[in-house]
Amino acid sequence: MEVNVLNIKGEDTGRKITLNESIFGIEPNDHAIYLDVKQFMANQRQGTHKSKERSEISGSTRKLGRQKGGGGARRGDINSPVLVGGARVFGPQPRDYGFKLNKKVKALARRSALSYKAQENAIVVVEDFTFEAPKTKDFINLAKNLKVSDKKVLVVLPEANKNVYLSARNVERANVALAASLNTYSVLDAGVLVVTESSLKVIDNILTKKEA
Repeated sequence: MEVNVLNIKGEDTGRKITLNESIFGIEPNDHAIYLDVKQFMANQRQGTHKSKERSEISGSTRKLGRQKGGGGARRGDINSPVLVGGARVFGPQPRDYGFKLNKKVKALARRSALSYKAQENAIVVVEDFTFEAPKTKDFINLAKNLKVSDKKVLVVLPEANKNVYLSARNVERANVALAASLNTYSVLDAGVLVVTESSLKVIDNILTKKEA
């Protein structure tokens, strides 16, 4: 699949770049995408929820009534879960929601997400660029020139660029990501990917790496 390379003014440079078919042209695997997104969302959870058990409630341990003859269920002290203000039975405890996912499955999920974007013609390739200073106006002009200002944009860079990041930080529905740390969730969450030429090389190196 060939894509025109644009400059930051939105003009066609007259050059074309071929997207790697093994990354941008595969049959997407929806289940791999599901697992990868599920893991990503699980890793975002703090897991700090906590309710007190019976032994953690502050209160007297004196038995409130007789063992038998009261006409109701047996209960012990005032910390009993059947009483108002008592403990909670099997309540939430701090935990880690993360789970293991094989590297091959994660790589397949990323390739599938990128293939979906390629099928939707939602990938814009631009020349490598930078801003002289952090200016939100420069990023807004970039989006307008590329005709993506009305969409949720993910700009993929080959390496960290503070000026570009700070310029995009205050723009609604705009994010900046590094090609090396691109994940399935961020790709699917974006309406359009603005990818630099060097970023494509990084993505190729990572997702076509020979598996041991």
